[in-house]
Parts: sequence; C-alpha cells; structure tokens
Amino acid sequence: MRFAPFFVLFSLGLSLGLAGCSSVPTEDAKPAFYDNLAKTGQPVNPEAAAALLNSYRATKGLSQVTIDPTLTRIAQDQANAMAAADTLSHEVGGRTFVTRVKAAGYSPAIAVENVGAGYHTLAEAFSGWRDSPPHNKNMLTPGVTRMGIATAFAPKSKYKVYWALVLAQPDEKSR
Repeated sequence: MRFAPFFVLFSLGLSLGLAGCSSVPTEDAKPAFYDNLAKTGQPVNPEAAAALLNSYRATKGLSQVTIDPTLTRIAQDQANAMAAADTLSHEVGGRTFVTRVKAAGYSPAIAVENVGAGYHTLAEAFSGWRDSPPHNKNMLTPGVTRMGIATAFAPKSKYKVYWALVLAQPDEKSR
C-alpha cells in the first residue's frame, strides 16, 4: 500500500506529460462524420461511413463491410431520386428497392436499405438510424459484407440532404 501514492503520482505525471505531447484538434481537423453536408453540399465520405458502421457492427460481433461500387451507385441513384422529388421514400417513381437492385445487375443473397432526409451530418444520420428499430435492424443485419452509401444535396428542399444506405451480401452462386 505504501507504493499506491507514488504510482498515482507517477501515472498522473505520465498522463500529463503525454497530454502535453498531443495537439488540440482545430476546426479543420474534425472527423468527417461531423461535416455539415447541408452547408457544404459535399457528398458523404464513404470511408468515414464504413468506419463508423464497422465500429458499431464490431460491438455486436458482426461481420465488417466494405464499400461496393455497385451498391454505392444504387444508393446514389436513390438519394438523387428522393432529392429530385423532394420526398423521403424507398419507392420514388414506382421503383422498389428490389427493382432497383435487379436493374443494377446486382444479385444479392441478402440486401437491405435505409433512407433518410434532413440529417446534415453522417453522425446525425447514423444516430437517427441507430435509434430507429427497423433501421437499426438493417445496420445490424448478420451476414452482410458490402455497403454503399450516398447523399444528394437539395438546397431548396425542406430536408436539404437526402441519404441512402444499402447493405448486402453478394449471392456467390450467381457469380
């Protein structure tokens, strides 16, 4: 017990010393998931989205996902369609999710989609989907290994930013 105060002081000194070596992040250095897409009009950063989703899935013991160009195109087409129609829906212009996936030539064993609107940052979209039981269930779908995510900026709409996330597992039998 006589060593406890020394250990505490040593640990505190080491922590303070290491803290002095770190830098304070500037506004420009904030993580991409806090970028306000309603102000910049920039698209979502797919790598940041994959990292955020994979971190969440890892806490549940689920497989990691990688960014898939076809799923990204499907997501981008849906985000664009919602922005053009100024509506939040899985079906814009009568095209269902299944129809859109088939039209893209993608053959999944599993495929799910989340859409959203009005979230200005990736962090907001992720939190909104996580707090919605059906959207959360999609993000935690077992077996999915691929993802596509996209946003569409519509500055004159009530929502400003439209989101689409597609998660899938390719059907290896059809490849």
